[in-house]
Amino acid sequence: MFKEYSQPNISTKRKRTVSNRIYLFNFFVTIYDNLALMNQYITLLREEPVIKRLSTIQLIGYFGAWFSNVAIYTLLLDMKVSPEIIAFTAMLHFLAGVVQAPISGSIIDSFKAKHLMLSLILIEIFATILLIFVHTISDLWLLYILIFFKMAAASFYFTTEMSLLPKILDGSKLQKANELHSIIWSLSYTLGMALSGFVVFWLGVKVAFILDAFMFFVGFVLLYRLEIKIEFIKSEENLLQMMRDTFRYFKRAPHAIHLMLVHAFVGFTAFDALVALMVDTYYASIIATSLALGLLHASRAVGLVIGPIVLGKWINNKKMVYLFIFQAIAVWLWAFMMHDFYLSLIASVVVGFFTTTLWSYSYTLLQKNIEQKYYGRIVAYNDMLFLSSAAFTSFMIGFLASHKHSLEFITVLLGLGFIVGGIYFFWILKTQNIKDICNQ
Repeated sequence: MFKEYSQPNISTKRKRTVSNRIYLFNFFVTIYDNLALMNQYITLLREEPVIKRLSTIQLIGYFGAWFSNVAIYTLLLDMKVSPEIIAFTAMLHFLAGVVQAPISGSIIDSFKAKHLMLSLILIEIFATILLIFVHTISDLWLLYILIFFKMAAASFYFTTEMSLLPKILDGSKLQKANELHSIIWSLSYTLGMALSGFVVFWLGVKVAFILDAFMFFVGFVLLYRLEIKIEFIKSEENLLQMMRDTFRYFKRAPHAIHLMLVHAFVGFTAFDALVALMVDTYYASIIATSLALGLLHASRAVGLVIGPIVLGKWINNKKMVYLFIFQAIAVWLWAFMMHDFYLSLIASVVVGFFTTTLWSYSYTLLQKNIEQKYYGRIVAYNDMLFLSSAAFTSFMIGFLASHKHSLEFITVLLGLGFIVGGIYFFWILKTQNIKDICNQ
């Protein structure tokens, strides 16, 4: 007997046609939404000239900073230093902000933002240009000092700017400004890391340091010419009184501490030491050190740029829990693909995809749920916790690596940290009164 083959009936064909049309419709709607989101950022810059200038300064400053960052790690790897020194150097990048945080917030609330930011850029310029005098292992003490002051100034500048934004913007505009800040950071990170790898490879570390200092000088000139029109009310309290008042506020508003701790979980993405050790362990035989560092960081930054564009309209308080889980899965994927350089580049993009939204949304949540009087001080303490988390992450990467734990095992542990962060944030939503952020 012959089997009878029947053609799909008309109803089935129609269902498939309708399904395909719905898929195409949703695809184009997604594209439209993403373009509309980008248009919102452009509109924000057009309507807020101060934000536009600050964003330009941020782009220039961050772009230059990655030149010296790749140069520093290339210099250390060329010196054949131990994993502990690489990890300690990475930790110093964050430790400076931790040390100054208890007083920086009170200083921010006591001085005009523009004057403070100009002074901090000057410190960054001198600390960067002096890096050209670091040549050998015997000069590591100078490298440590310069990194400490450079990153202390950078952290102070960032905290000052982030406490300034809520005084200029509110609501959805503030969220968009934070997202834009993250996108600019990621974009400059992408281009800066990629280009710095080639600059260091072709022209050497000293040229990278000089270019970095020049970028900061351009940012200084742009900021000097900017007029920031906000009312400045100098606090009558001294620094000690302001610190005491801040801790009294924490007792009244414990949710602020919880939100600061949530943001600190993003510090587990401090992968600088991990990437340097990956290059030294797996990739040094197939590609130049500076190029490998630049490409790995740049590929992760591609994800950092794309992430908020795709996730910006999707994210809310409840979905933050899923974002932590997705970040953990992405980090585990990276651990699985780490041995292969090209697969690692792909995994790096996935790792970066969720990070920017996790950072910007948790930061905006804190700004949304605290009183304006405490912006400077609480943002400073928030940065202290975040940088402490990043410094601890860098230290543990070096500590575990030096004790013969594999880089894959270390990366899996970092992913587990985001699972803990997601569970913690879920508990916060159940026990604390946390205002949602309006995405309209």
